[in-house]
Amino acid sequence: MALLRGINVGGKQRVPMQTLRALLTGLGCGSVRTHLNSGNAVFTHPDADEEGLAAGLERAISQELGLTVSCLVRTEGELRRVVDGNPFAGQEVDPSRFLVTFLSGPVDPAAVADLDPAEFAPEEFALGERVLYLHCALGIRDSRLAKKLTERRLGVVGTARNWNTVTKLAAMARD
Repeated sequence: MALLRGINVGGKQRVPMQTLRALLTGLGCGSVRTHLNSGNAVFTHPDADEEGLAAGLERAISQELGLTVSCLVRTEGELRRVVDGNPFAGQEVDPSRFLVTFLSGPVDPAAVADLDPAEFAPEEFALGERVLYLHCALGIRDSRLAKKLTERRLGVVGTARNWNTVTKLAAMARD
């Protein structure tokens, strides 16, 4: 699965999904399918080199469209672990206000150690393996916690998807 960061938002960084599918096919991916218009693609690939494939896709987008776009690649197994690792399972959580931020690398827990959960209630977050789970109970726009969990603080690049999108991508990857 490939996740592109910050494309097709507000008319900027336009990457047509047809172009994304063609670029992935050109990189040796098979059964390429996209979801929504926000840079989500599910595919098969014979090589397990996530970083190499992400770098290849970033180069292809740059060459084809003249854009600098960060791309994260995850396997179906990793995506399944993200879904299975949901720290808010069993809670009444609006899936449109539950974000999963896929990260380029692990986060040092010390980077978030000073964030007092009580100060941000009813918002909450949890770190996983190269992933950040964020429940914005009052919505992302007004989330004080989201404003604290920046790439600068975390020290890694990230791209967020809501829970509905994450579970849909997991279902697509299984099929």
